[in-house]
Amino acid sequence: MHWYCLHTRPLKEAHVASYCTAQLGLQTYFPRLRQHRVIRRQRRLVTRPLFPRYLFCRFDAATLYRAVRYAPEILDIVSSGTAPTVVPDNLIENLQSWAGNEVDVFTLQPTFRVGDQVEVSSGPLQGFSGTILKEVEERTRVIILLSFLHSGAQLSVERTDLRLIA
Repeated sequence: MHWYCLHTRPLKEAHVASYCTAQLGLQTYFPRLRQHRVIRRQRRLVTRPLFPRYLFCRFDAATLYRAVRYAPEILDIVSSGTAPTVVPDNLIENLQSWAGNEVDVFTLQPTFRVGDQVEVSSGPLQGFSGTILKEVEERTRVIILLSFLHSGAQLSVERTDLRLIA
């Protein structure tokens, strides 16, 4: 048995994973990404598919190819030519170890270093830019030096309210 990548209809990844597990008795892996997003000016923790419209399923292609390929909400099995492409076991293992203690959920925190140029992306100071001076409060907040009218002001800001200036 090998891992294969299934291409699903939009927003049907969880339905396909459930169907393959419950009806076909197959092992699936549906990694999701949890991150802070600004939605309607509100910062929210959102969980979305890590690979939208795709998930991984482990099965024997010689016996179950048609059952999986024509399951509800599946568009296709990712293939190379006419043969389905095998996903290496170590790729799935690496994804699972990266997820850590939470099953199939990755949580991303923006990565900033002292000296990085950033812009405030939400809140009352949205649009202002500055330089990261130091990290505080267990790395969830950073101190930035705002460049404002030729004078600097230090401000403590949530990491998720900043974006890196390229």
